[in-house]
Amino acid sequence: MPPIYISYLNRLDVAALAMTDAEILAAIETALAAQGRGEAVIEPRVHLEPGVANGHFNVLRGSLGGSIDAAGVKVVGDFVDNYKKSLPSELAVLTLFDRFDGRPKAILDASGITDMRTGAVTAIGAKYLARKGSKVLGHIGARGTAYWNVRLLDSLFDFDEIRVHSRRPESRDGFAAKLAADLGKPVVATEDWRSCVAGADIVVEASRLDAPQPLLKTDWIKPGAFVVPYGTMSAVELSLTDIMSKLVVDDWGQCKGGKFGSLRAHVETGRLSETTLHAELGQIVAGLKPGRERDDETILFWHRGLSLSDIALGHAMLAKGERLGIGQRLRFA
Repeated sequence: MPPIYISYLNRLDVAALAMTDAEILAAIETALAAQGRGEAVIEPRVHLEPGVANGHFNVLRGSLGGSIDAAGVKVVGDFVDNYKKSLPSELAVLTLFDRFDGRPKAILDASGITDMRTGAVTAIGAKYLARKGSKVLGHIGARGTAYWNVRLLDSLFDFDEIRVHSRRPESRDGFAAKLAADLGKPVVATEDWRSCVAGADIVVEASRLDAPQPLLKTDWIKPGAFVVPYGTMSAVELSLTDIMSKLVVDDWGQCKGGKFGSLRAHVETGRLSETTLHAELGQIVAGLKPGRERDDETILFWHRGLSLSDIALGHAMLAKGERLGIGQRLRFA
């Protein structure tokens, strides 16, 4: 057997890569287009609940063709109380493989990848589904993915007003301060959900609830808005889908089943189904189905997280690391 080597990028390596907003968005848009063209295989995520803490592990699996041409598996822990240990709520590892013979190709710290690719999917969704003149963002939640939601959305829309809210004052105030410093514009931390999202052009709900609770009211949504709910537990009313002109998801296979997800009850009650679903985002990016067609359309995009996005961003990081001499090469066999 010939020797097998794997590339390894730890958290410090990923930070040293300093991936730009444009690099992140390009990698994710490429993967979404490939998915839309049918050049990918996605297996619905599975969950491991260890039963000893307030959290679980997500296991995401996929195979992506085109220029990326790799298979991958990501395991990400999602533990709500990690802030008490000064740890991020999500810690992850991504493994990449040759999809023709199964050789392991790389191991990457995927905590940052998870945050970046989630924000990029939100932003690419807005690129195709939000009104072009959207200038007010309302964002619920301040966990790791939230930063990249706001940062990458602002890179596309250059908002006049950004509002953020989370349950703990120290969390939302710190989040707003970091965003303001990094984006070079004011960011308002609101004390309640309504003042954050009411009348916003783009609404992102990334809350961390222990159990489903309808905190995001349908009446607060502005006609023509773009709404992205993706909390693990639902924070929206059942009536939210009733006001939507289009319902879009990242992958229907993942969204239609499983225990978790912000629109789980909407699937179970038939409000979101093969009949009411407009498209998967990849189909829109690939030009196979239309995105926003009129300014007065109110559109919802639910994304549960794509293994393909992890694979694509991991691939882009490895390529940049090779160019810059960042990372390690390890003997596997």
